[in-house]
Amino acid sequence: MVDATHTRFTANDRSYFSIIKKEIRRKAEEAGFDKKRLADLDLVVSEMTSNLHKYAVDGEILAGSFRDGDNHYIELISIDNGPGMVSPQKMMEDGVSTSNTLGMGLGSIKRLSDKFDIYSMKEWGTVVLSRIYKNNIATKSEAAARLDVRPLVIAMPGQKKSGDGSYYKITEQYFKLLVADGLGHGEEANHAVNEAVHAFRSCPYHSPSDMIKYIHQSIRGTRGMVGTVVVYDFEKKAWRVAGVGNITTRMSNFLDIKNLMSHNGIIGLNIPNTINDQEVSIDSYHQVTLCSDGIKARWEWSKFAGINRCDLSIQAAAIYKEFARQTDDMSVVMAKINLR
Repeated sequence: MVDATHTRFTANDRSYFSIIKKEIRRKAEEAGFDKKRLADLDLVVSEMTSNLHKYAVDGEILAGSFRDGDNHYIELISIDNGPGMVSPQKMMEDGVSTSNTLGMGLGSIKRLSDKFDIYSMKEWGTVVLSRIYKNNIATKSEAAARLDVRPLVIAMPGQKKSGDGSYYKITEQYFKLLVADGLGHGEEANHAVNEAVHAFRSCPYHSPSDMIKYIHQSIRGTRGMVGTVVVYDFEKKAWRVAGVGNITTRMSNFLDIKNLMSHNGIIGLNIPNTINDQEVSIDSYHQVTLCSDGIKARWEWSKFAGINRCDLSIQAAAIYKEFARQTDDMSVVMAKINLR
């Protein structure tokens, strides 16, 4: 079932930290983590919450459970609104601190993580990424070697279900991605998105516009949704994109950005008779970012100096941190073709 990819935990109250650790540990237990990996995860969560308590303003942790081939992993993203660091790499050296306490946190998180990354700007805040794999060794699957896909989908505060959702599939020739936002929020919006994903999985077409038409017919009877389909053809080395509604879609290479327009309408209720694919060569743009309307439409990369060197989850979290409305379900879904 498609739902939020990450659970959001606010980390402003120290008395709540044990509950955060327990809830995140439960995700790992459900994925079959052994005692050693669970202990590593507990330590990372403790260090993250401790750092947020000591140094941060309005801190939160996003936690999600994912699979990479046969391997499970837990992704943790720590986000705060300040004070930020000029030299985050130096702060990872044990004994270095931004306050009067020992600076053991970031170095410990890095050592315990299979994947670690950090982005920080003075007076803006810090985003810290940790991935901990069930089997300890974060070897890339064959699919992950060809491209990187990082969804960040968070339910509207107070809701148990997300009305936003994303799903992707990879074959020898194609990468296909759907990002959808059911009308409204809650159970019925989530149902519309899951019906769309069910249709997307069985759809025989390779054209995004044909796939949207197929989904449209399949989800009549639901409350409907807006959505965008992205297809990358590994043989032709080209993107094709089609969307209906207000999913923001931007291609980028961090030297240039291309905004792609969607058609008006509601998938499942009314869509235009003519929907066309937009084709973009990989030579021009190798990365795509899609955001639901829970993210302000006027987000821009220029605000985040040097972030193109960071993991896609860091990039998605920075957009979420800066531009999330917090009054709706929120999605930032990113995909990047690994150029060889």
